[in-house]
Amino acid sequence: MSSYSFSPLRYPGGKFSMLKFTKALIYNNALQRCHYIEPYAGGAGLALGLMYDGFVSEIHINDIDPMIWSFWFSILNHTKEFIELINSTPITIDEWHKQKEINSRCNLNDYLHLGFSTFFLNRTNRSGIIKGAGAIGGKNQSGAYKIDCRFNKSDLIERIKRIKKYSNRIHLTNLDAIAFINEVENYTPDNTFFFIDPPYYNKGSSLYTSFYLPEDHALVADSIKKINKYWVVTYDNTPEIYNLYDGYGRIPFNINYSLQTKRKGNELLIYSENLAICTDYLK
Repeated sequence: MSSYSFSPLRYPGGKFSMLKFTKALIYNNALQRCHYIEPYAGGAGLALGLMYDGFVSEIHINDIDPMIWSFWFSILNHTKEFIELINSTPITIDEWHKQKEINSRCNLNDYLHLGFSTFFLNRTNRSGIIKGAGAIGGKNQSGAYKIDCRFNKSDLIERIKRIKKYSNRIHLTNLDAIAFINEVENYTPDNTFFFIDPPYYNKGSSLYTSFYLPEDHALVADSIKKINKYWVVTYDNTPEIYNLYDGYGRIPFNINYSLQTKRKGNELLIYSENLAICTDYLK
């Protein structure tokens, strides 16, 4: 599976490593140049990879988290100002404290600085976890890795500039996932593919600022089952999730996470009845 992401964000549980699998899925189902939908965009690395390589024509990325949305809105609509912030901001523990305070205030009237603080913490926190994680190297910077080890300014700026070049093919929203699914299905063509990666059933509250209770997962499942286009869902493989999608194709698989432990996660792929699945790259 692929390891280098086109996204400026590091995302726990991100699915960019499924790029080869998803390309094969799109090709085998004659979905090339389709509209591609992510109700839980996060870092959107997979969406970007598919668009850059010409497998999808347009991407629709949604995230209810105002911090994540602010980041994407800023780099798409205020690219120059965002890049200026990258160039002018020191990557230090003192700055980490400042950005953490900005992020905790979550001032939606200042989406540029909220989005930048989200980006800063994502690049400087352990494993990219924004909520409750400490800085890489610790507050005393006594660790083996320092706070700037994941903050290559020139590389990140190039990623952002590339995203900007494709901005007319990127549609961004800040909706509840169920509302987004219901809405986007109404205005996209039949040749549309949903890649749905909800918050984990287990440990979701420790990884994401927006997470679900069991009843929320059930509501999401009900909404997904009503989609009349092509879709796949990825989850942590739990009995609760397996049972929620009874009657649908379900394939367990492992994925490497970019978390500190570099562990493999036991995942579950669920897919719509109209999809032909090849598991060659699902390893």
